[in-house]
Parts: sequence; C-alpha cells; structure tokens
Amino acid sequence: MAFEIPPQKYSGSIKTVTIGKGDKALTLGGETSYPFYLFEGVMPNKPRIALEVWDKNPGEDWAAPVLEVYKDVLDDPVAWAQKCVNEFGADAVALVLASTDPNGDDASPESAAQTAKKVAEAIDVPLIIYGTSAMDKDAEVLAAVAEACEGHNVILGPLQDKNYKKIGAAALGYQHTVVANTPIDVNLAKQLNILLGNLGVPDTRILVDPTTGGLGYGMEYSYSVVERDRMAALTQEDEKLQLPILNYIGHEVWKVKECKLTNDQAPELGDQVKRGILMEAITGVSLLLAGSDLLIMRHPEAAKLVKGMIDELTA
Repeated sequence: MAFEIPPQKYSGSIKTVTIGKGDKALTLGGETSYPFYLFEGVMPNKPRIALEVWDKNPGEDWAAPVLEVYKDVLDDPVAWAQKCVNEFGADAVALVLASTDPNGDDASPESAAQTAKKVAEAIDVPLIIYGTSAMDKDAEVLAAVAEACEGHNVILGPLQDKNYKKIGAAALGYQHTVVANTPIDVNLAKQLNILLGNLGVPDTRILVDPTTGGLGYGMEYSYSVVERDRMAALTQEDEKLQLPILNYIGHEVWKVKECKLTNDQAPELGDQVKRGILMEAITGVSLLLAGSDLLIMRHPEAAKLVKGMIDELTA
C-alpha cells in the first residue's frame, strides 16, 4: 500500500497585489498553502526578484564584486535600471534614493522625484522606490515621488509607523502601492496594516516588509517572523496578515565583512565573488521558503541562482 501524506487544511489564503502596469505588470500573492507546498494548495503567482539600483554612485558603500558588475552605469540610474532589465532580466527594479539621506547628500525631494520619474519612464517593468528609513525625510521624498510618478503604479517604501499617514495618503491619491515596514515583529506588522486600512489604503495596495537580516546576521529572526506571518495568515485566518511579503536582502547581505573582505584579506574564506553571491542566494532561498513573495537583490548572478530554484519548485 502506497504511503499518502495527510494534507494540511488551510482556512486562509494570501491576497493578491498587482504592481506596475501594462504587459509587464506583476501579480504577487494568491497562495492557498505554505510556500511551494503545491501538493496541498496552489501558488498561482510565483515569487519575483527585483534588482537594486541607487540614484547615486555607491562607491565604497558597496563590495567590489558588485561594483564591478555595474561599473559602466554607476553614475546614471536610468542606464543602470535599463541594464538590470535588458541584460540581467530583472522582474522589477528597486530604485533606492540614497542621495536623500539627511546624514549624507541630503538631496531635495524634488530632485529625487525627478530621478524616480525618469527611471519609471525608461523601463517597462514594475518600479519599487525606497527611501533611506529617515522617517521625516522619507515622508517628504516619497510624497513628492508619488506625485511625479502618477500613472506608473510604483511601489513606495519603507512606510513606517511614524510617517505612514503622509506616504499612505500620497500613495492613495496617486494610485500607488506601499511597502509597510516594521522591525521583525508579527504584531507590529499587523498593527501597521490595520492603521493603513483605517487611512483608506486597500489591502490590494499593501506589501509587507518585516525587515530582513542576511545569512548569519539575523537570518533566524527574519525567517521566523516571515514564517509566523504565513502561519497566522493561512491557518489562523488573520486577514491583516494575508498580504504578500517583500524582503530587501541585497543591502543586508553585501554590507557584512564576509562579503567585503578581499581574497588577500581573508584567503581562508574562499573567493570573494563566489562567497558573496552564495551568501545572497542562500539568504534569498531561505526567505522564499519562509513565505516571501518579492526579493530585492543586488548581484545578478545571485538573482539567477534564486530564479533557478523558483522555477524548479514551481514547475
């Protein structure tokens, strides 16, 4: 007699969110079971990968193996975004407005909005636009971006508990999607989703960013919070957690010393390029298995490895 796995019964499902516009628009979510458990439910929309672009040359902030990949476009965010799409096949682009950091260049909301608009008009895939997590400055910047990018259905983040009203209202007014960011806590994530709902932002325009740690630097916490979010959504009928999840992993992985140390500085760690790519890929795969729907990645080879895994598990 053949062994039959007793199926898990799920009382909930993940709502769908569509980002971008036209033929290249992407729909996220829709799962009716745990990630890749295709023997128990459906996963109608496979997870997607966005490649990261900065609006300024990152210089020494980035590890050498990643700078080498983008060396010809580091000073031009439009060309950089196009390279990610045309050469590396990115499903989406994540534009990080690093120049607006009040502790750095402190660029104006108006200049950042114009850059975002140029990038949005230059690509045909969905565009995610991230601030620097400086809450007051992000509120000003992302409100300006929302107006400048009207009609493009961009994704604005990180929206947090201290600035959700201004960013949420701008996104609602100009028909964009928001990324609700909370510090690795399921209850805080649920509360921010409730606040956005009270503001009038529909669930179909909210992605959840539970905060991400890289491999070896908080992965256990990140994995656990994503996993608990999915358990509450699918088996406990928690409607305010039944939303697609985004994880911004590129920044978290490539900033650590194991990715930045050169072969001469740490020969015992193996080749610097390979180690960084594998650390990012393993982080991405781990979070997808926990329940992520959209990853923001940095190295195209790491993204390629993760895409291969997604295709294998959804075939």
